[in-house]
Amino acid sequence: MIAAHEYATWDAVETARLIANKSVQASEVLDAAARGIEALNPQLNAVVHLDVERAHAMLGEHRGTAAPFFGVPFLLKDLGAEHRGQPCTGSSRLLEGAVADHDAELVARFHRAGLMTLGRTNTPEFGLMGITESALRGPARNPWSLDHTPGGSSGGAAAAVAARMVPVAHGGDGGGSIRIPASHCGLVGLKPTRARTPAGPVRGEGWGGFVSEHVLTRTVRDCAAILDQVHGVDVGAPYHVAPPAETFMASLAAAPRALRVGVYRGALLGNTMDPACTEAVERGASMCAELGHEVFDVEVPIDAPTLSLAYLRIVAAGTAARVAAAERSAGRRARGDDLEPATRLFAAIGRAMSAADYMGEVERVHAFGRAMGRFFGDFDVLLTSTVARPPVRVGELAPSWAESVLARLLAGVGLRSLLNVALNEMAKAPLAATPNTQPFNMTGQPAISVPVHRSPEGLPVGAHFVGRFGDEATLLRLAGQLEEIVKWDVERPPLCVGSAPP
Repeated sequence: MIAAHEYATWDAVETARLIANKSVQASEVLDAAARGIEALNPQLNAVVHLDVERAHAMLGEHRGTAAPFFGVPFLLKDLGAEHRGQPCTGSSRLLEGAVADHDAELVARFHRAGLMTLGRTNTPEFGLMGITESALRGPARNPWSLDHTPGGSSGGAAAAVAARMVPVAHGGDGGGSIRIPASHCGLVGLKPTRARTPAGPVRGEGWGGFVSEHVLTRTVRDCAAILDQVHGVDVGAPYHVAPPAETFMASLAAAPRALRVGVYRGALLGNTMDPACTEAVERGASMCAELGHEVFDVEVPIDAPTLSLAYLRIVAAGTAARVAAAERSAGRRARGDDLEPATRLFAAIGRAMSAADYMGEVERVHAFGRAMGRFFGDFDVLLTSTVARPPVRVGELAPSWAESVLARLLAGVGLRSLLNVALNEMAKAPLAATPNTQPFNMTGQPAISVPVHRSPEGLPVGAHFVGRFGDEATLLRLAGQLEEIVKWDVERPPLCVGSAPP
C-alpha cells in the first residue's frame, strides 16, 4: 500500500514516471487517490461523484499503451467535459441524474494521454459564479481554510488538487474559472489561448468564445506536459490557433530570454483592490526584475463600463441557450427550484436580448481584442493581480434572500426594460472581486495565475500573467522561473492528504 505522505508529494509527471518504472503499481496509485478523496471529501465537498471501479476498468483498457500519463489519477469538472456513462449535471437541479452519452473530445484526449478519471468535481450552476456554492451540490471549501471559498467555477477541482487528492484536475475558464480558484488555492492555473484545446464534438464555443479548458496543477511542468497531450484543433472547430513552434515542455527547458513585463496594479473591470492583492503584483514584479526581466508600469486601454456590460450580456445569452438545452435534455421546462434565481435572471436577460443587441456586444468585444493586440506590441507579458480580494468566507458572495426574491420576480416578469436595469446594476458589482480575468476571455489571450503571495490570514493570492495571443510558451517559461524562486509546491494546506488525521 502506498503511504499517503508519499503519494501527496508526487505531481503528475512524477507519478507517471514511478508507474512507468514499476516503482509503484498503477492500481495502488488509484487506490491511494480514492482513499484520500474518501478521507477528506466530507469536509471539502470537492468531489461530487466517485467511481473507483470505472477508473480501474480504464486501467485495463489502457494497459500496454505508450500513454505518457498512464495511471495518473484525475478528476473531471461536472460542467461540460462529458464522460460517457458518468453524471453531467452542471450542478443544476434541472439536470439532476443526467448521464453523458458520449465523451467530449478533450476528455478523450485526457484519457488517451493515460489520465484515469476517478470522478467529477463540484461547480456552481452552469459555471455562472466565481464561487462554488450550488443549491444542488452545496458549497465546496478551501483546504487552506474550510471557512473560505476555493473560488469558482472550477472550485471543486482546485480544492481537490490543493488537498493532494489528485495531482491534476480538469477545469474550464469562461471568466477566470481556472485562474480564480488557482489563486485561491495556491495552484498553477493556465487559461490557454482560444481554440488551443478542443470544445467538440458537440459545442463550437462557450459564451461567445470566452471559454477555454485545461487543468489545474501544482507544478508548471504538469501544466505544460498535459497541454502537450491535449492541444490542437478538433474536427469542424470554428476557431483556429497556430500550433506551437515546439512542445510546451521543450519551451520550459529552453534558455530564458529577457522579457518586457508591463505591470498594472489596478482592477481592470472594478474599482478597488485589497492590499494583499496589490502586494501579489508587487511581489511578482520584484521577482521578474530579479530574474533580469525589464519591468515597467502600464495603463491598459479599457472602457470598463462598456466591456463589463458586454461581457455580462454575452454570458446572459449563453445562459439562455444553456438553459434551453438543459430543458430539452430533461424533456420539460424548468419549474419551481429547478434553476437558481441568478440563473433564471441571466437566462431571462439573454432571452430578452435582440440579435442586433447581441451582435453589437460581440463587435465591442472584438474591437477590444484588436486594441489589446496592438497594445501587446510594446511588451511580452502583462502582470496584474489575479483577483481583487483574497478568498472570501463561504456564503459571503451568495445572493441574499431579498436579492434572490427580486431575481425571481424580474425573471418572471420578463420586461426587457426592467431586465436591462437589472443588468446595468449587475455590471457594477459582480465583477468587483475578480475584475482582471474576464478581459482576457474576451480577447482570447492566454493567461496564467501562479501563487506568489499570502494574505494576512495565510490564504493564497496569485499573480496573473497575460501573454500575446497564441504564446503560452512565454507564460509557462516565466512561470517556471518563478516556481524556482517561490517553490510553491512545497507548501501544503492544513487539510491535505498525508497530513490530515486518519
